[in-house]
Amino acid sequence: MAETSTETLRRTALHPLHVEYGAKLVAFAGYDMPVQFPAGVKEEHLWTRTQAGLFDVSHMGPCFLTLAGGTRRGAEAHEEIAALIETLVPSDIKGLKPGQARLTVLLNDEGGILDDLIITRPYEEDRQGELYIVVNGAMKAQDWGIFETALAGKAVLTRADDGVLFALQGPKAEIVLGAYFPECTGLKFMESRRLVLDGETFVVSRCGYTGEDGFEVLGSAAAGTALVRLLLDDPCVRPIGLGARDSLRLEAGLCLYGHDLAPDISPVEADLAWVIQKRRRETGGFPGAARILRELKDGPARKRVGIQPLERAPAREGTEVYVDGAPVGLVTSGGFGPSVDAPVAMGYVAAAQAAPGTKIDLMVRGKARPAEIAQLPFIPARYKR
Repeated sequence: MAETSTETLRRTALHPLHVEYGAKLVAFAGYDMPVQFPAGVKEEHLWTRTQAGLFDVSHMGPCFLTLAGGTRRGAEAHEEIAALIETLVPSDIKGLKPGQARLTVLLNDEGGILDDLIITRPYEEDRQGELYIVVNGAMKAQDWGIFETALAGKAVLTRADDGVLFALQGPKAEIVLGAYFPECTGLKFMESRRLVLDGETFVVSRCGYTGEDGFEVLGSAAAGTALVRLLLDDPCVRPIGLGARDSLRLEAGLCLYGHDLAPDISPVEADLAWVIQKRRRETGGFPGAARILRELKDGPARKRVGIQPLERAPAREGTEVYVDGAPVGLVTSGGFGPSVDAPVAMGYVAAAQAAPGTKIDLMVRGKARPAEIAQLPFIPARYKR
């Protein structure tokens, strides 16, 4: 958690609701955020897997990137704004269909990951030439600065982190949210629409970071708070804190920036080569392309893998990984997985030791503990395709 003085912490629009529901609050990404509610992390985690969990993610960095003085319309406008952002990310943004979202990474000149983010092409015809982008909360100042510097005079960035951004995750999410936005039930994973409720416009995206089906919803502070209160009145919905968000994403094999992703790690090493579509592999033109294309061809020296401790003691971040007495890697995320009822972890190991089933040792408090490389994810994703 971020070591930030409580006097300087920002509060999301949902902060009064967290207090009302008895949250334990901690400093995170510069905000006073709920790490858990009275039920506790394990119960919140399991509730999300079986019902619907509501997460405040308003600390993150939603924004809109729009062509500056663009005269093009429709598909041409999208191609123009996509060409701009493709100078910073390795994914095919031009190829997005209206309403389609894509996970990608922001790269430095060495091909290292500066952040992971979701870029969405608006569905609406009158919003072509605009991209809806959500970056990580701890990295938004950096990311927005990169966008504004690199695209100065060509695109305009509009922040949207003064409203409410929440995630409704779990098998009951569609039923619950569909009562307010019937159109959302027709969305598939990584699709988005602007939908209206009581005269207020929301951006509703079918995505999330738990491995479960669900939605992320962006609205104004007032309208977003009112909607969250309505949703929490549903017996299927409970507020969920950062603790369960972390254990859910770890079981789902999803990366956390600053832990599993960092400026010295490439998307190929991170097992995120799938964010680089065929056209970009053929044309390049993104930061660090020489390194990334070489790793795609020859393979990386290290790889992100799942790690299954074979004892009950969890392997935390920073735990060293050994094979035959020699260090081969490091744990970057680790903890207890309530759904698998066992410790789970992720980390980086030398490519030669990255095959699932490889026997390894974890140095936990100075003692070698048995573990093995595991296939990710630990819990299969249940997205609506």
